Amino acid sequence: MFDSFGRDITYLRLSVTDRCNLRCLYCMPDDVELLPRCDVLSLEELRRLAGIFIGLGIRKLRLTGGEPLVRRGIETLVRGLGREVVAGRLEEFTLTTNGTHLAEHADTLRAAGMRRINVSLDSLDPERFRRITGRDELPRALEGIAAAAAAGLEVKINTVVLKGENADEIDDLIRWCGANGHDITLIETMPLGRLAECHRDWHVPLDEIRRRIAARWTLRPSHHRTGGPARFFEIAETGRRLGFIAAVSHRFCSECNRVRLTCTGTMTACLGSDAGVELRPILRAADGDGPVEAAIRAGVAAKPQGHGFAVAGFRAFAGQQSRMCRTGG
Repeated sequence: MFDSFGRDITYLRLSVTDRCNLRCLYCMPDDVELLPRCDVLSLEELRRLAGIFIGLGIRKLRLTGGEPLVRRGIETLVRGLGREVVAGRLEEFTLTTNGTHLAEHADTLRAAGMRRINVSLDSLDPERFRRITGRDELPRALEGIAAAAAAGLEVKINTVVLKGENADEIDDLIRWCGANGHDITLIETMPLGRLAECHRDWHVPLDEIRRRIAARWTLRPSHHRTGGPARFFEIAETGRRLGFIAAVSHRFCSECNRVRLTCTGTMTACLGSDAGVELRPILRAADGDGPVEAAIRAGVAAKPQGHGFAVAGFRAFAGQQSRMCRTGG
């Protein structure tokens, strides 16, 4: 599938739930209004839609949430999509998780064909972790990461850099990842969800963070790519990779190859746009896949050239007012 700007859309991020056991500062408030079950796609519907996307040219698929591993019966979906890897229709099948449920699912993920996963980890300090995530779950997250590595999964750590919260902890995270054999990617905050109105308070340009890191570590440019937007360096002292995702200060829209499907069945082609295609009613009304395929192609064709995040002045962005926990990362 190609959009109107010639970008080949090969990557689907599939949100399977709006629920999460954490309440991270930048994502999910404590008073979040969770969706009724009837509004969330069933596992069978998620599997069917994923198959349609794969038939249209998707080659990389990532499960997201909320927290995908809190979805009851997620193993069924994981195994079904794993068969797409075995059949050669998917090149890569991955997942983003907070790690707290990895210990009980790691072997299933590996058996289903996953080879690497991303784990969101914003601090190694128990009190700071509790403040950022709203829950005292750091031990479970670290246990899950260890279990995933023991199961043979390559673990990449994702850290959202927050001014005044964890921006001074990056060296410790780099050191810990090196000691445990993990790559790490630093993510710049975006004016979405809970950050829409207070983005300036927590935003740190990743260029600034990279200069700080380069003063203490030896960074060598890397040509490594994962199919996502991260740009990587190799850290000579640890032998691991360090990635940067700077969606606000360094747009990568010209290379964007992805679309997202929310847990309610809305296909969104850009986090920086309110535009979306409601696939759920079409899916539930259609006997065949043709109407769904046509709607997906129309949504891809309407993918905007770039996001609407404002860099100068950090204006609150009006787009994607729905909770990030429904859209996925």
